[in-house]
Amino acid sequence: MNELNLIQMFLDATIVVQLVMIILLFASIISWIVIFERRQFFQRLQKKNISFNKVFWESKDLEVLLEISATSNPLGSEQRVFKDAMVEFSRLKEDSAISIEDLESVKRSIKVRIAKEEDEFNKHLQMLANIGSVSPYVGLFGTVLGIVNSFIGLSDATQATINAVAPGISEALIATALGLFAAIPALIAYNRYVSLADAQIKHLLIFGEELVSILYREVTRK
Repeated sequence: MNELNLIQMFLDATIVVQLVMIILLFASIISWIVIFERRQFFQRLQKKNISFNKVFWESKDLEVLLEISATSNPLGSEQRVFKDAMVEFSRLKEDSAISIEDLESVKRSIKVRIAKEEDEFNKHLQMLANIGSVSPYVGLFGTVLGIVNSFIGLSDATQATINAVAPGISEALIATALGLFAAIPALIAYNRYVSLADAQIKHLLIFGEELVSILYREVTRK
């Protein structure tokens, strides 16, 4: 009994089906690169945010913390929100006495920074969504071609045997498997990272509100 040889099956497939397999393998490789890159990104981000959050709530002077943030690199998303808000707050203090209405400018700077962070959180995720949604159809296209080749092999044979249809069926099944192999991890990762991105955005919105509340108390004390 001959062992299953995927490489030989690929070589025996028609040119079009081979092209379909190559596309699906390439899509799978790209998706795994994105998966590992986003995994490392969110892990680093979480560590930096936890570290900064601890320092922030222990800090007695936000101006000193701003000076530290100005020299630190790279910054976590929470620290970038803090930095942009405090830079705007410091600019307002230099121009004139700050009123409660001036804090709207600080709020706008926080919203702009969070929007930029959201773009960074969702970076490459659309690619995962596209791979997850398109790959099964590309695999299905290869499946259809493989079945068509099976019927062509059957029509050329003098009698219906497994040898006549085996090559076409083999390439059809491989195309189906590759389509699923590319799509399933991409969709799982996409849903996971979208959930993480939404959680990070919600966390930044809460932190921004807390920071504005602290600055509000500082303004009203004067």
